[in-house]
Amino acid sequence: MSGQQPRALAGDADRERFIALLREQFAQGRIDEAELDRRVGVALAAEFVDEAAGTVADLPELVAPGPAGRSPRRHGHGQASRPEPGWVPTSERFRDPTSGVVMRVWLDPAAQPGADRRYVPDE
Repeated sequence: MSGQQPRALAGDADRERFIALLREQFAQGRIDEAELDRRVGVALAAEFVDEAAGTVADLPELVAPGPAGRSPRRHGHGQASRPEPGWVPTSERFRDPTSGVVMRVWLDPAAQPGADRRYVPDE
């Protein structure tokens, strides 16, 4: 290898994260249903995280309403500026496709099942 880092394999959680972003883009009227279907197909077939990230790379960044942190409208993963007490860090990291920031995945054991993954900038 000539200084390149190995490509990260995409897991189901990675694919679902990008599909959720695509659904939000669709809900906000930025892509139509045919484009949503096409991009979801690409995300589902992605072998690597960067391939899945390509499905949202050309779309505008989503801006969540209200203050940062836990939002009652979210029903999946959450992004926070810092980990909350009780969250457990994982070794999983990824580059956020919309901001370019390297994020670390934390688990929130107190969250409802399916909403336990939290993304915090990795410093």
